[in-house]
Amino acid sequence: MKKWMKASMLFLLAVILIVPLAACGKDEMQNVRIAEVTRSIFYAPQYVALEKGFFEEEGLKVELTTTAGGDKTMTALLSDSADVALVGSETSIYVSAQGSNDPVINFAQLTQTDGTFLVSRNKIDNFSWDMLKGKTFLGQRKGGMPQMAGEFVLKKHGIDPHADMDLIQNIDYANIAPAFASGTGEFVQLFEPTASVFEKEGKGYIVASFGTESGHIPYTTFMTKQSYIDENKETVEKFTRAIYKAQQWVETHSAKETAETIQGYFDNTELDIIEMVVDRYKNQGSFATDPILDTEEWENLQNIMDEAGELPKRIEHDTLVNTEIAEGVMK
Repeated sequence: MKKWMKASMLFLLAVILIVPLAACGKDEMQNVRIAEVTRSIFYAPQYVALEKGFFEEEGLKVELTTTAGGDKTMTALLSDSADVALVGSETSIYVSAQGSNDPVINFAQLTQTDGTFLVSRNKIDNFSWDMLKGKTFLGQRKGGMPQMAGEFVLKKHGIDPHADMDLIQNIDYANIAPAFASGTGEFVQLFEPTASVFEKEGKGYIVASFGTESGHIPYTTFMTKQSYIDENKETVEKFTRAIYKAQQWVETHSAKETAETIQGYFDNTELDIIEMVVDRYKNQGSFATDPILDTEEWENLQNIMDEAGELPKRIEHDTLVNTEIAEGVMK
């Protein structure tokens, strides 16, 4: 009996010691709240990082929320409703120009080209950009990166978007595709997978890529407040390392493998469409293969904003971009 009691006591003591340790280990996971500007196959490496457990490997528990629009995404970050924002780098410039005491810092680039495509209502075998002259063009929201990159490309091809065509850009982002589908416009600027879905359904035809035409720019970047970096530098480093792992994974795996991995984030999109979109983005180099936002890309961004008349003031690369974190994790 004494031996049984002694064994029972030892077992109970072991349980008492192990349970708190297990709970402690669980508590060590650092919570990080991401606000993404939209749900898009364009952000495939982010979903790969989540699905492949790259964040968990770094001890991070990530909560992802989709906030429709750059203004709402930045509001979520500035109001501390999110720790990290995935949004266009132009938003950090807008915030800085307003005189913020806690600047928003770009620390890990996810996409490096525009992600939109020019879709024609009618099939065109030999497309040329001057075909847009005199036509009704359904563009993106004024002041946003898609609109600015779109206008930059049009001007590059000798088209004044405000004089040579009937430009419509007063329709909310979520309603642009439905407006085109219902008969508005002869051309439209669309993100994937909508562009490919329209093509498959015969509602429109992809005739050109704004991403290919506009060159490398920090189109979508992970950013956070300087105060968050100061207080959570190790967390930001772990976050960036997970993203880098995902970027390398997407680069070295097929479009089909990537599509199968991220399919759960796009319930209403068929797998073959997801694969087609991933392949298209990979082929035009839209997915950044590392998280570094370099000076040349930053200047390209500001040139495009300036051309669109939306650049409040020029801001030095080092003021709003931190490359040390990305460079550190890549070593």
